[in-house]
Amino acid sequence: MRLFFRLFWLGLIWGITSIGWLTLGGVMGERTYAQERALDGKVADLWGAAQQQQAPGMVFEWTVDRQVIEKVKDTETGQVVEKQKTVTDTYTESVHLASSDIDVQIDLDQRRKGLLWFPLYDVSFQAAYTYTHRQPQSGELMIAFPFPNTSGLYDDFRFAIDGAVDPNLQPQGGQVVGVVPVAPGQEVTVSVGYRSRGMGEWSYVPLDGVAALNQFSLTMDTDFEDIDFPAYALSPSGKERQGEGWRLSWDFDRVITGHSIGMVMPERVQPGPLAEYMAFSAPISLGFFFLILFVLSVLRQIDLHPINYMMVAGAFFAFHLLFGYSADHLPVEAAFALASVASVVLVVSYLRLVVSDRFAFGPVAAAQLIYLVGFSLAHFWEGYTGLTVTILSVLTLFVLMQLTGHVNWEDEFRKARHQIKS
Repeated sequence: MRLFFRLFWLGLIWGITSIGWLTLGGVMGERTYAQERALDGKVADLWGAAQQQQAPGMVFEWTVDRQVIEKVKDTETGQVVEKQKTVTDTYTESVHLASSDIDVQIDLDQRRKGLLWFPLYDVSFQAAYTYTHRQPQSGELMIAFPFPNTSGLYDDFRFAIDGAVDPNLQPQGGQVVGVVPVAPGQEVTVSVGYRSRGMGEWSYVPLDGVAALNQFSLTMDTDFEDIDFPAYALSPSGKERQGEGWRLSWDFDRVITGHSIGMVMPERVQPGPLAEYMAFSAPISLGFFFLILFVLSVLRQIDLHPINYMMVAGAFFAFHLLFGYSADHLPVEAAFALASVASVVLVVSYLRLVVSDRFAFGPVAAAQLIYLVGFSLAHFWEGYTGLTVTILSVLTLFVLMQLTGHVNWEDEFRKARHQIKS
């Protein structure tokens, strides 16, 4: 087969297959988006959305009586007279907690729907707050505890002030409000607890804006190992392993901050996006494989026809097609293994017939395991795909340089030009 003719058809086959992969990637992306659009709201309705628990807000209200002189017209004499009356003025002031002691238990419960995994969780929240009344006036303290999600489910909810529970307490506007009289120097305790569930992320906001946080302690227990924190969240001051998870602690005597505390639930490999990204990057792996196969055929004087390359490209495409449409029915690892075995068997068994057993089971099988299976496997670890492409590029260049170091390319192209003239 003439060298230039072979290169032309090799590039054409690679281009046509790449268009097929781009189409497949677009289809997988649309399937994933359609499922996410249909399921995300339903899962949130059934299980709950991301939760952001805020600290209770406290407002101190007091009254001050003052005497005022009022001029009024006497109805009998018609004269204007002055009368003294008492006017009561009401004042309010936002006050802050003296201490916070919070325990949070988060249990991961990941659920799969079609091409997507949803990072669901159960959360148990227990908190004990104290407030010390330092104002010189007596009055009423209004304590408002907001729910993290107005549409959430809160089982075994408890809200007690100084150990007393109001049996008639009803949530209004996404929060419960308790009122207690306070005198100078009095300490008020507030205890809150509930069990709930959410999805994706849980966070606690100790302050509204940047302010001082006093005597704060939050302990979070997880039953999972892979922990991550939301952006702009405080890092834990203590961390220790506990069974399969972690015990994390945030302890501060006094700190000025505007950051929250939280946990991002670990996510499993998403079958839909994984199939999409693998399809979009597949032309790179086929390009590397074609390059190795072409050089080997030139060095070993193997006359591979464009039809042979087309069959190999089809076997590569079969890998992504089979994976994309089995990943929503099988565990993603099983779907990947099935697609890998099927594609390798197709290529090796075909080139065994075209060339030889030694050629098919040797360099061809090794190259496919590296450039197809290995390259696709790198997509399981987010952030390593680019590094994998770089390493494969360097290794491919090294292998090609070693294989062709003794080749006189002038002679090879002279032979090709001679073939064209003849």
